[in-house]
Amino acid sequence: QVQLVESGGGLAQAGGSLRLSCAASGRTFGTYAMGWFRQGPGKEREFVAAASWIGDSTNYADSVKGRFTISRDNAKNTVYLQMNSLKPEDTAVYYCAADRVYYATDPYEYDYWGQGTQVTVSS
Repeated sequence: QVQLVESGGGLAQAGGSLRLSCAASGRTFGTYAMGWFRQGPGKEREFVAAASWIGDSTNYADSVKGRFTISRDNAKNTVYLQMNSLKPEDTAVYYCAADRVYYATDPYEYDYWGQGTQVTVSS
């Protein structure tokens, strides 16, 4: 089993940056693909970014491509989401998730979830 804890959320101005971290427990972190999702007010949870188990393959939602970067450090059991050029529409609770099989875009494919961290972007 994998336990995930996100951190790094907060308030940022439009055009600013934040870096989210997701720390995982367990010795098998390096065997899981990892994803970031977000859920804005009144919206469904949506895919943001995902990385394969060694991080050599990544995938991004079109809305964040070129602005956000997912990376992972398996030695530290941590996955990151660097968010640049933030926009008010990026405001959401951000969740990290672990998938045993693939760096999927469908949240239902993921096996474990963190509790989420709030990101608020002001205009």
